[in-house]
Order: sequence, then structure tokens, then C-alpha cells
Amino acid sequence: MQKHTDTASGSTESENGASPEAATKFDAWHTLSVDDISGRLKTDQEDGLASAEAAERLKRVGPNSIAQAAERSAFSILISQFKSLIVGLLLVATVIAFAMNEQIEGAAILVVIFINAMIGFFTEWRAEQALTALQRQTVPVAHVVRDGHEHEIPAQDLVPGDLVVLSAGTRVPADGRILEAVRLQIEEAVLTGESVPVTKTSEPIAEDDAALGDRLNMAFLGTTITDGRGRMLVTSTGSQTEVGKIGTLINEVVARTSPLEQQLAQLGRLIIGVVLVLCVVIVLAGWIRGTTDFWHMMEIGISLAIAAVPEGLPAATTMTLALGMQRMARTRALIRRLPAVETLGSVTVICTDKTGTLTRNEMTVRTIVVDQRHYQVSGTGYEVEGTFQEGDQTVEVSASESLVRALQIGMLCNDAAIEREGDETTVLGDPTEAALVVVGEKGGLDRDVLADQFPRIGEIPFNSDNKRMVTVHQTSDGQQIEFIKGSPGSLLADSQHHLRDGQAVPLTSEDRKYWEEQNEVLAGAALRVLALGRRERAEGDEEGESGNLVFIGLVGMSDPLREEAKSAIEVCRTAGIRTVMMTGDQQATAGEIARQLGIDRDHDGRPLRLVHGKELVDLDDQRWEQAVADAGVFARVSPEHKLRIVAALQRQGHVVAMTGDGVNDAPALKEADIGIAMGIKGTEVAKENSDMVITDDNFASIVGAIEQGRIIYGNIIRFIHYLFSCNLSEVITVFAALMIGWPLPLAALQILWLNLITDIFPAFALALEPSTPNIMKRRPRDPDTPILPPRLIFLITWEGLLLAAVTLLAFAVGLNWHGSEGDGLKRATTIAFMTLALSQVFHAFNARSRNGSAFTRHLFANAWLWGAVIICVLLQLAAVHIPLLQRVLNTVPPTSSEWALIVTCSLIPVAVVEIVKLVQRMAGKGSDQD
Repeated sequence: MQKHTDTASGSTESENGASPEAATKFDAWHTLSVDDISGRLKTDQEDGLASAEAAERLKRVGPNSIAQAAERSAFSILISQFKSLIVGLLLVATVIAFAMNEQIEGAAILVVIFINAMIGFFTEWRAEQALTALQRQTVPVAHVVRDGHEHEIPAQDLVPGDLVVLSAGTRVPADGRILEAVRLQIEEAVLTGESVPVTKTSEPIAEDDAALGDRLNMAFLGTTITDGRGRMLVTSTGSQTEVGKIGTLINEVVARTSPLEQQLAQLGRLIIGVVLVLCVVIVLAGWIRGTTDFWHMMEIGISLAIAAVPEGLPAATTMTLALGMQRMARTRALIRRLPAVETLGSVTVICTDKTGTLTRNEMTVRTIVVDQRHYQVSGTGYEVEGTFQEGDQTVEVSASESLVRALQIGMLCNDAAIEREGDETTVLGDPTEAALVVVGEKGGLDRDVLADQFPRIGEIPFNSDNKRMVTVHQTSDGQQIEFIKGSPGSLLADSQHHLRDGQAVPLTSEDRKYWEEQNEVLAGAALRVLALGRRERAEGDEEGESGNLVFIGLVGMSDPLREEAKSAIEVCRTAGIRTVMMTGDQQATAGEIARQLGIDRDHDGRPLRLVHGKELVDLDDQRWEQAVADAGVFARVSPEHKLRIVAALQRQGHVVAMTGDGVNDAPALKEADIGIAMGIKGTEVAKENSDMVITDDNFASIVGAIEQGRIIYGNIIRFIHYLFSCNLSEVITVFAALMIGWPLPLAALQILWLNLITDIFPAFALALEPSTPNIMKRRPRDPDTPILPPRLIFLITWEGLLLAAVTLLAFAVGLNWHGSEGDGLKRATTIAFMTLALSQVFHAFNARSRNGSAFTRHLFANAWLWGAVIICVLLQLAAVHIPLLQRVLNTVPPTSSEWALIVTCSLIPVAVVEIVKLVQRMAGKGSDQD
């Protein structure tokens, strides 16, 4: 091997005029020869850098480490609970209440704010991952050759040009160009998303723009060496590595606020405007009419404005999200940010990876072709359960000598190991090889017995030139035989014979054509195809000589699709959600898997395109949007591609959920409206930059979480409908009484009691409404639709007027019975107070559905609502019968006739709303919307 020996300390210029540090910005190391690389980096291919030179370079380029992401402290989580405009409005209301010497009102509002903040804080704090994920991807030590000797040094001291020794079971400590590879396999799932280890080579790769997964002569920071050994020259360290570049992308991505956060902020601004207008109008109206003096009207106006603020809204919203988060946790979806619970309900596109999410991440042999006969193998994964079938007939493996020989070769030309302990199965080595071991076990073969019969005495590792692995074995009669597995095209080209009924017969042109066609058939069915062969060695033959090679047959294997994935994708299609698959697979395989899952068409049945990563190079924003507009599958995509796919979909107005498990997915996870990390195979980087973690890595769990998100949003609308119509009724009641010239029908503390007691309990119960049967048959809601659309505002308005009307009716009757002064006014006020309270409690049944009747078989479906009604009724009874509450709320116990009036007026709104809903349904204006 040629050496480049210019390693003198202080050398800064390479042969092409660039410093070694500047050379690290070069992005096509895979295209260069080993000698060119050592020249660029001014290092020695055998002795490495001189220690003095390494020290100088370390000063110039800095340590091989990635900046640690800032932790989200408990204090920052707590502060975030007070960033809502509505919470801010409540804090202002608290200050005003204390300034007006209304300590009870102020204290009550503070309690609501505190409860809301604590619920949000503890829920998010428990879900927060307080560890820095990118830091975990670094490696503490590295084995490096310096001054001609191997040393173990801290990985952060590596510099460009260092010669690093790679061995199985360790992580790659920096990005580098491989100089030597002996059976070297590296799992690069953290970068490419594909869990199958990649066999490495030292030969140059011609393509300048080869995807990371195709750069077979490169090793990348944080990836894991699963087998073999090798050496590499460090080309990039720290932030210049592929992992470091992803860290930079993550930091550049600004976390997006959820649709709910945006809408609640809009609602907060609306409430502020309404409260200010309300305060001014009531004060001026009362003062102009001469009802009382200006400052007393100011006190009344401010009190009523405070009462108009829905104190229960933040607490009810937070509680709804927290309860939804708990329900999702039981279905294997862990939420890290509360607003993400609701965001799921408005998702229009799910961008998902394939391996482990849509598939089981367990390679399984499906088909074996020998003797020009197809044998189908049942069973999935690494469990030894399954049968061999030809057509509809189950066959005995021992009845076919060719099949037995194929299984023997698969088990012996193999370095994988499978460890089983109880229900746990661990694969050591290449999953493809593990699948060959398992299918041999299904056929009744014992690998240990075979290893004794055919002991291995030599091997030739797989390389990119011959595209095969060869093992040499000794037979019982002293003969040597090679077992071979590899690329079908490569083995077929070198074969002169093939196996028929256990005998080697000449391979004719027709036979060769048959095997080529079978290879295409299996590959077209999204199977990974391996060819098997054997060669008896004559004396003097060298290992791997192509002569006398007998083609045995083909093995087709796949990572089986999750059984529930196809049905889950169909549910998404029915729900108007588009599924986009982003995978490291080649186009043909990706296209077939998309077809099997139904990802190749949208919810209207129109076909979607399959896009290769090469088509996405150097696109501007407009062309990106064109690329994603009608695409269902993206093959061979990079981290930057994933990020830009998500961003392009968002620019088109989509709410995007992005699934991922590797470091390469982290920027897109952070950019997405809802980032979903995989809990089993997901890296800490992916989890840290996600909003949700799926603990079973199952696409169906994501769909279940989306359904929960829709339920939660529907429930939020229910209690907003309830709270706002109730608060509006209180405002109208007081305002109308002032305009008429009546005494105030409600005291300030009575209104606050209603807001904190009879509002909050039913609102919490409405947050627990069960799902409607057709919730996943609707199109996703438009995230730009306001949380209070005109139709809902109209509904809230007329129902608020209705509640106020029956309250004013009861108050008028009370004034007529008892007069408007002294104890008579107290009785009339009590009647109004109880009427409004109970009418609001019963109104909760109206709020369960905007169209459906409350009196259906689902009347008792929500036990929490009935419990809330009972609690509120008992508290209202306490309010008029317990002396302490009587003094605080200024109430008296109603008489029997007063109770009859209260109950009658309280039930009128239920009857009226039911009649209106019935008329709407008969007119065909009702819908299935909640």
C-alpha cells in the first residue's frame, strides 16, 4: 500500500493547496482513492499522524464534540403555564379584585390559576426527557494510531487525518473514509433509518451525490459496528460530521405552536376586547340612567367583567389534555407536550418511515425456489414456527434433497447468532442472516450438528466486487466444499451447473433465463433476494474461484408488514389523512410495499407518485411544493430532504405528523406540527425532539392517538360551548336588569360561585365524553378555522339569551311575589341565582351535541356528567341551606312554591333546545358533527 508521509508538525498545505482542516469541508470523500485522501489530509496510511501534528490540529479545529442541547428546566416548564392570554387576563382580574377589596373573589381566581398551572406543570414535567440526546451519540474513547502505535484516547481529541481502528461492538467515533475492511458491517439506522447493517468496502464510489446509505466506503459518527474490523481516516469531527450537521439543523428549526395554542391565543384576545367593551357599556349605561353613582357602577361593571371571563376555561382545557394524555399512554402513546394531544386531531398528513413502524423489523424468509419449484414458508419473525408449502400442499423438507441443501448453505454460510431467553429473542449480526438460520430451524435442521458435519476452515467476506460471501468447509471424507450466498446476478453469471433433484446438471440458456425471471418476480414482490450456491474444491484450487460453481436456488425474504398497518392506513384514508412513506429502500421495493399498504393512492383513490431522493436535489421552494403535492412515497431521502418535505407540506396548509427513530429524523420531527418518535428503536435524539413517543413503534398506535386527538378537540369545543353560553347568560342577565331598571338579580360573589362551581364541574365532565362512532370518518378540521366559528357563536348567543331569559323570568316573578326591597329582594335574588345555576347545570346535556338529542341511548354513556350534575345540585342546596354559605352568598332557603318556579324555569332551556334540534334534523340541517 502506498503511503503519504508528510506529517510534520505545523504543516498546513495539502498537495492540492488546501489545509487538512479546509479539506474536511469536502463532501465527496467516497469518490476519492485512499492515496488521494491521505494526500488531502496529509497523514500516513499506516502510522497515522504524529502526536505533535495532532495537537496542533486540535487547537485549530476544536474538540470532536457536539454542542449540548440546553435542557428544559422545571422553572421554564412552570413559567410556560402562565403564557396563555386567558391566564394573563385572569391575573389582571385578580389584581382588580384585590384592589376593590374583594379578597374572596381574588383568592378564588388565584386558586383556579394555581390548579391550572400545577396540572400543566406536573403533566409536562413527568413527560420531559431531562437528558441531552445529541451528547449521547458521541463516543467516550477511540482507538487511534499515532506515531506508528495504537493508543486509546478520548474521542473528543480526534482530529481530521487521524487513523482510527474499528472493531465489532463499538461505535464509530467520527466521520471517516475506510482504508481497510475485513467483514466490516456497520448499522447506520440512526442516520439512514434502515436497521440492516451495511457491508463496508475501501473502494471508491463513483457517484458524487450518492446517498449516505450508498456511501459504502464511509463510516459515520454514532453508528454501530456489528461485525468485522477495519481502519479509517477521520475526515470530519464535531459539528462537521453528519450527526453534527443534523444538530445544526435541529437548532435552526423553530418549534411551532400548536393549532390549539394559536386558537386559544385568538380567543384570549377576543375575550379581552369583549370584557373591555362590556365594562364601558355597563358603566356608562347604568350611570346615564341614574341607577347609581358613577363609582358604584364602575365597581359593578368591573365585577361583571371579571365574571364574564371564563375562569374554568384554562383549567378545563389543561385537564382535558392531561386526561387525554393519560388515555393515550394506556394505548402506548406518550405525550411530551400537552397541546400536542389536540394537534393530533387536526393532522392531515402523516409522514412515516417504513422499518419497524409499518413493518415488524424482523427479516423473514418467505419463498425458496429450488428444482424450479416454489416453496412458501409460513410464520413471521424469529420464532421457529412455520411450515413449508408448495401451492396448497404442506411438504416435508426432507423429501427434497435440493431444499435441504439450500437450507444447509443458508445456515452455514452465515455469521449471525440468535439468543433466546424466555420470550426474549436477541439477534446478533445481520438480520438477513438471522432469517436464514430461522428458516433452517423451521425445516428441522440443527445448526450445531451441521457445524460438526461441515466444520468451517476458511471464508471470504462479502465485498462489493464479487457481491457474495463464501465459507469453506471440510466434509467427513476429507473433501473441501464452498458454500456461497450473494447477489443472484453475480452467482448466476459464474455458474455452469444448477441443482436438479439433488444432482448438479448443466445450466442451459433456458435455465439461466428461468432463474433471471424468477429473480425479477421475487424482487417485484418487494422481497430481498439472495442466491445460494456451492462449489466442490479440487486440489490446488484457491478460495473463491468461479469455476465449477453449482447454482442451488433463490431465497426471497422480507421484513413482514405489521398486520394492523394496512387497516390503520385505510382508517387514515377514510378520515381524510394522507400517509406519506419516507424510506431508505430503493424505488422498486418502496413502490411494492406502498401498493400492498395502499399508500400509493390518496383518500379519493387518485394515484400518488413515487419520488427518488435524486429528484429532490437543488429544488427551490416552489418546486418542493410541486414535488410533495402528489407524492405518496419518497425513496433514498436524506435528513435535509425529510425536513424540507415536512416544510413544503406545511406551506401547502397541511398539519403534518412526522414519525422517526434516528438522528436523521430529528430536524423533521422538530419542524413537524406533531413529531412522533419510536420508543423501542428510537434514538434519544429523536425522542428529545418529538412531541409524542410511541412505545410499541406501531403505526396503528399513531392512528389511535389521532382518534383520541379528535375526541379531545370535540370535547374542548363542548365545554367552550357550555362555558361561554353560561357566562354570556350571566352577563345578559345583569345587563338586561340594569337596562330595564330592576335591581341587580345576581351579586358579584354569586356570579363567581357560578363560574367556579356550576361551570367547572360539568365542563370537566364534558371533557370526558366518549367518542362518537363516526369520528374517524370525517375529514380533518381546518386548523385555520377559529375555535369559535360563526355557527357556534350564533348557537352560544341564542342559548345564552335563553338561559338569561328564564332567569329574568324567575327573578321577575320573585319581585312580584316579594317586592324589590329588603328580605323580599333577597328572596328574588335567591330565586334568580338558583334558576340560573340549575339551568346551567341542565344545559350541560344540551352541550353534549350541537345536533343530536340528549335523550337517546347515549344519555347515560357519560357517568362523569351525571356525577357532576349531582355534585352541583348538592352544592346549590348547600348554598341556600348552610348558614355560612347563606351569609357569604346572601341567600335564603326557597319555599316549596319557589322551588317549583326554579325547577320549571330551569328545565325550559332543555325543552326548547331539544325542539330546535328536532326541527333542524327534520329539515336535514343536522349533521354528525359534535
